[in-house]
Amino acid sequence: MYENQSVITRTSERALATNKVLRNTYTLLSLTMLFSAVMAGVSMAMNVGPMANLLAFGGSIVLIWFVLPRTANSASGIGVVFAITGLMGFGLGPMLNHYMATAHGSQIVMTALGGTGIIFLGLSAYSLTTRRDFSFMGGMLFVGMIVVLIASVANIFMAIPALSLAISSIVILIMSGFILYDTSRIINGGETNYILATVSLYLSIYNIFVNLLNLLGVLNDD
Repeated sequence: MYENQSVITRTSERALATNKVLRNTYTLLSLTMLFSAVMAGVSMAMNVGPMANLLAFGGSIVLIWFVLPRTANSASGIGVVFAITGLMGFGLGPMLNHYMATAHGSQIVMTALGGTGIIFLGLSAYSLTTRRDFSFMGGMLFVGMIVVLIASVANIFMAIPALSLAISSIVILIMSGFILYDTSRIINGGETNYILATVSLYLSIYNIFVNLLNLLGVLNDD
C-alpha cells in the first residue's frame, strides 16, 4: 500500500515538473518571438546592409555555443536567450527588406509567417495530444543536418537554383522533425531545462520561416 502511494506521489511530482517546464518554455518562447519580431522591425527601419545578417548570426552562434551552456541553469540564462533571439531577429532585417521591395513582397512574408505558425502549432499540438516519444528521431535529424550543411557549402560554389530549393525543403522537414523531437523530450522528461528547450524550439521556428521565405520567393520569381 505504501509502495503504491509512493509511486503515485513520484508520478504526480514528475507530471507537475513536466508541466512547469512546458509552461515556462512556451511562455519564454512567446516573449522571445515577440522581441525577435521587434528587433527585425528595428533592423528594417534602420535599413541595415546584408553584413548585419552575418554579424548577427555569428554573434548568436557564439552565445549559443559558449555562453548559453554556462548560464542555462541560472536567471542570467534568460537574458542570454533574449540576446540570442534579438540578434537573430535583427539579422532578418535585410532579408525582409529585400522581399518587401518586390511586387508581392508583403504577401510572401505574411504567407511564410502564417505557414511557419501553422507548422509549429500543428506539430506541437500533435505531440502534446498524442504524447508520443519521438526520441528515436534524434540520430536521423542530426545526420540530416550534417548532409544539409555539406550540400549548402557545396552549393555556395556550384550555385544551382534547384539544389537551393531542395535544401530549403529538406531544412523545413528537418526542423519540423526537431519540433516533434524537442516537444516530446519535454513531455517525457528528457529535457528539464526550459531555457535550453526555448532556444531549441526558437531555432527550429526561425529556420522554417527563413526557408519558407526562400521557397516562396523563388516560386514567385523574386
